[in-house]
Amino acid sequence: MNFTLHLTDACNLDCAYCPAVKQPRRMSEEILYAACDLAFAVGAGGGFCYFGGEPMLERELILKGLERCKELSEKLHKKTSSRMTTNGTLLDGKFLDKLNEYGTVIGLSFDGVAQDKCRRYKAGGGTFRTVEKNARLLLKKMPMSYAMMTISPQAVGNYADSVKYLYELGFRRVIATIAYGQKVNWTDEALEQLRGELEKTAGFYSKVFATGERFYFSPFDTKISGCIKDRSTADHCHLGFRQMPIDTDGKIYPCTQFIGLPEYCLGNVFDGIDREKQLELSKRAATPEECRDCALIRRCVNSCGCANRLQTGDENKVSPLQCTYERMLIEIADGLAERLCRDYPEKFAKKFG
Repeated sequence: MNFTLHLTDACNLDCAYCPAVKQPRRMSEEILYAACDLAFAVGAGGGFCYFGGEPMLERELILKGLERCKELSEKLHKKTSSRMTTNGTLLDGKFLDKLNEYGTVIGLSFDGVAQDKCRRYKAGGGTFRTVEKNARLLLKKMPMSYAMMTISPQAVGNYADSVKYLYELGFRRVIATIAYGQKVNWTDEALEQLRGELEKTAGFYSKVFATGERFYFSPFDTKISGCIKDRSTADHCHLGFRQMPIDTDGKIYPCTQFIGLPEYCLGNVFDGIDREKQLELSKRAATPEECRDCALIRRCVNSCGCANRLQTGDENKVSPLQCTYERMLIEIADGLAERLCRDYPEKFAKKFG
């Protein structure tokens, strides 16, 4: 079992698609240590993702958590793993060297050439140059780091160029999604533009694939691999079991979108996890009624309670936006797979089995 530690609600950026937090909180050392102890008590080892807000605002907490898990790992002979998601503006070489000692993997929130459209400092001004400089340092010290790109309607015209930029910068793993939430408004025109950008990205993916260079681009790779191996997207969710966030106050929830909702609280780091409530919640997450006769039911994220709640307020209700995007993505990914399988059968078999 893995936990996402929300070390702080504070952030030094004011991203256009991110809901603002009026009164940011931080996690105490007592809660941090209790979370580490709980992770080793309930599973084979402690797996953590250090998250925020911006976790680099609490770098001392990060190091204390890493050291605690290292001590528990050696004492109990259990494995431990760690990741951190960061906006990259506060990274420095000394801290990266320290993270490297613990084998921490970094996920860099970086929108590529679209960065300054949405990801700006609270005091004003773009973040692109700073994050680009720090990304080069990150890749030099931790070449297996990955980029996480979020594209909003106002930046959709930069989608394909951003993917190409991140690859050429040195990232070989890019996790990409479109922005959702109350601050985001996808029009029909923007969605049509998104389709064109995904098509251009598929063309770039094909060129990289032909060279044999390693490149993982989540929107395409997950759809292609899932189809070939007949894996339902629902199999990856495991609401309340796979990756559970721990809020700054130590309360445990099934997913980020449920933080702060009492009816979804699964316990706390001091008293442990309420197993009955955990099982009850997992049974509630199901494929929405309106999706059950759809031919794409096993290819779509319709059963992702977290995504559904973010968009509709109901974990079992899919938004029209999500449906439109998933249909578009599956169609383009399938067309890409057909071309790759036809033109590069050996490479295709090697990568996708």
